[in-house]
Amino acid sequence: MLREKKRTLTQRPGAFAVPKRKPMAAKRITAWFLLGCFLLYTGFLNLSITVLAAPEVATPSYVVMEASTGQVICEQDADTRRSPASITKIMTLLIIFEHLKSGRIRLEDEVITSAYAKSMGGSQVFLEEGEAQTLDTMIKCISVASGNDASVAVAEYIAGSEGEFVKLMNEKAEALGMQNTHFEDCCGLTDSDNHYSSARDVAIMSRELITKYPEVFTYTKIWMEDIEHKTAQGTTPFTLASTNKLLKQYEWTTGLKTGSTSKALYCLSATAKKDDMELIAVVMAAPDPKTRFQDAITLLNYGYSVSQMYTDENKDPLPEQKIEGGIEDVLYLTYAGPFEYLDTAGSNLSEIQKEISLPDIVQAPVAEGDAVGEAVYKLNGNRIGSVSILAAKGVEKATYKDYWKKVWILYLMKR
Repeated sequence: MLREKKRTLTQRPGAFAVPKRKPMAAKRITAWFLLGCFLLYTGFLNLSITVLAAPEVATPSYVVMEASTGQVICEQDADTRRSPASITKIMTLLIIFEHLKSGRIRLEDEVITSAYAKSMGGSQVFLEEGEAQTLDTMIKCISVASGNDASVAVAEYIAGSEGEFVKLMNEKAEALGMQNTHFEDCCGLTDSDNHYSSARDVAIMSRELITKYPEVFTYTKIWMEDIEHKTAQGTTPFTLASTNKLLKQYEWTTGLKTGSTSKALYCLSATAKKDDMELIAVVMAAPDPKTRFQDAITLLNYGYSVSQMYTDENKDPLPEQKIEGGIEDVLYLTYAGPFEYLDTAGSNLSEIQKEISLPDIVQAPVAEGDAVGEAVYKLNGNRIGSVSILAAKGVEKATYKDYWKKVWILYLMKR
């Protein structure tokens, strides 16, 4: 295997010229100056940051996760199955946005409220039977005001019934590896013991939603917005008010969803973006609303205090790859994507090294997108991750006709 190692520049301290003869006071000053420079040098270059202990909070179950990598920064009792209340709607929103992406539904579509949807208790936006709202408005009702009636109305619109929609939710949970989750409704109103999730699983579905469909923030950042109820009795205004008080309490808040019932107590999946880093803090079974939000702030602050992100966009050119038995002699390469690494140990990320690992020769045929090699990232000699190197363009296997063509071209070039 050929390996090309990307060089990293290492800063070196400048030399300090010290005169041979100095008074004792001057020598002491020089010694202290050199010691100070040495401490600054080792401090800055080694970046020896003290990692704080995970904070103490009243919430029994929590997880803090970095969104782009899915890496957990801290957790407590993260896999215990608990009633999720209205943070169930995170999965409801995920299914909605998946259907929007597929083109099966549109934001302009009208959603009709059924008698069953109208009958929902708990948090609601007081939709009337037969009332029509655009899907866009219904998403606002779900995201901002946590409307149970709106959730059921949209579930029925997409799948025909809430029961069929819940099947989609459970299938998605299984596909995401949410091992401690099972849904029985689309809004979290039920107190059934068979409707449960965990802090980790809530973080997983929150990450899926915000990374795949960041347009959800258009809705979850709304603090207040007016809609109109249009029924046979006329048109009346209604104000949607966000249940997520973090929008006013924590300046980097982007979402995501609150939940509370007498069984679940107080839950929250909080998302925030600070200095281009997105964090998810999930708290479940907090004892009261104030603690729910305060614990989320404490956990987000902790996450930002100990985390630093290394990103390589992988825009550098890759070498041409030799290929045998193909209609071309050279295979052009591309990276599968950028590389991201989250550090919570206070490491010096400038010491990360990147190694390009490619074979001497590959054999045709090679299809576009086939993995050919990898870029390996190391920190202090330890592998921290990799990105696949792919064929940028396919190369078909050569036939006898292709070989004769190559021979003829070589012959003409030598004439």
